Amino acid sequence: MNKEDDMREVELNEMDQEKQPMTGETPTGTEKNGCVKVKVPEDTEVKFTGLSKEELMKVAGTAGWVRTRWALLVLFWLGWVGMLAGAIVIIVQAPRCKPIPEMNWWNEGLLYQISDVNEFSENGLKGVEEKLDYLNQMKVKGLVLGPIHTVQADQSSTLELTSINPEFGSESQLISLLNRAHRKGISIVLDLTPNYEGVSAWFNNAASVAERLKEACVYWLSKGVDGIFLSQLNDIVNTEAWPSVQGMFNKTDGTKKRYGVVDSGICKEDICLEEQRHVLARLIQMFDFSALRCLNLFLLVTFRALMGSVTGLSVDDVSHLLNRSSVDLLLTGLPDPAEPGVRQAQVIRKLYAEHLQTSLGWSLSGRTLGSLASRTPAAPVRLFQMLLFTLPGTPVFSAGDEVGLKAGEKLEAMWDLESQAEDGNATAKGEHTAVHDFFKALSDLKGKERSLLHGEYISLHSSPTSLAFLRLWDQSERFLVALNWGKDSVTMTLTNSDLPAVARVRASTDTENLAVDSKVSVEKLELGPKQAVLLSYAFPG
Repeated sequence: MNKEDDMREVELNEMDQEKQPMTGETPTGTEKNGCVKVKVPEDTEVKFTGLSKEELMKVAGTAGWVRTRWALLVLFWLGWVGMLAGAIVIIVQAPRCKPIPEMNWWNEGLLYQISDVNEFSENGLKGVEEKLDYLNQMKVKGLVLGPIHTVQADQSSTLELTSINPEFGSESQLISLLNRAHRKGISIVLDLTPNYEGVSAWFNNAASVAERLKEACVYWLSKGVDGIFLSQLNDIVNTEAWPSVQGMFNKTDGTKKRYGVVDSGICKEDICLEEQRHVLARLIQMFDFSALRCLNLFLLVTFRALMGSVTGLSVDDVSHLLNRSSVDLLLTGLPDPAEPGVRQAQVIRKLYAEHLQTSLGWSLSGRTLGSLASRTPAAPVRLFQMLLFTLPGTPVFSAGDEVGLKAGEKLEAMWDLESQAEDGNATAKGEHTAVHDFFKALSDLKGKERSLLHGEYISLHSSPTSLAFLRLWDQSERFLVALNWGKDSVTMTLTNSDLPAVARVRASTDTENLAVDSKVSVEKLELGPKQAVLLSYAFPG
């Protein structure tokens, strides 16, 4: 066998198994490996094609199917009624929200006093208008302006309450200021304290200027002013002329309200004159409010405010004055920061218990009192900023309080806190910036948190050098305020059924130990010397 035959035999031996015969034989006609014939039997089963109409009607009428249908129908309605009853029970048992108390624009945020217009801005009234964006950033709701009328110190014969002192600007500039301020949502209150540059605010005879005061109120309110402010209110309240002055602000036609038309959210004009009020009255008669909405027109009604201030009165005298005067807002000059914390807590509780918080104005600065920082030199100004912003009522600050200006410092320091100070004192500039940021944060919380706007006041702690209280409203977030103006640290033991174990820091003068957004224990609250903290926690229910 040659080599070629050997190779052919090897190839045959290594053939795939499937090509090999199953028996090892390959007879002619036999089936090859892998080729299998399978016979599938035919499907002779009859398929179900459903019931005919006659058969279906016959089955549906049987007693079993009738009972089944009735059972399903009853179960459906029982389930539906059960879900409805459950929803009603949930609604009835759910805690009801307390109605929001009636509030006016002077209760919705801070008021800002500019006693000396020329000191605030070199351009007088025009300069104030230029600074409206600055005020708007701080969430200012109302601007107490002046006095700016014409008068010589202690000379009642020179008093012209309807005339603007040319040193401050002109009436047209005041009208321009009013229009632009209203477009930004800022109301303007005009201070008409007669003898603001003299010894006695009312010339030692308030009754002698009462008639001129009433005429001035009518005049300026007709120009669009949102309110009138009177210093040393107790002097004019004790005269026979006061009921007629105060009665002007109880009217609803022209003095109590300011009317305006807004188109697409932009104030077109402030309507205060008699003929314009008649036009709006006709609109109200012709259309209901929904019709006005369709016309993209809205009627703005802003209540006019009668405000006043007093200094040096006891809490009992202040309470009596509030009852007798019936003013919309009274700046009490309380609590006195020089008094112990226990006494301050007593003053706050008495005023809160006996009067609506919508009539309580809290201010520790002003034309006669000086700046907030100069009046409270023993403690950081931020501590008293927090106190004023969180008390039940309206916080009122004077120009410069937002940056902590002290006696002798000029208001120009507010306008460019980022640039280098003229005297090169970067440390003082950094402090002003920090105070300003702290002020804006508190103002933002005051304007949007219901507990701070109109919530209940609950005293938690008081000592000669410290104070703590709670502000809460219905199911809204709660706020706890703690202040320590003493020279030593204090540990406050706070107990109240509403208090949680821990709370979140929202604002703090001690950012090293009480950082914003950190969690702190409430039961044993530790506060360093001359520090303050604002905590918040959710509704426990």
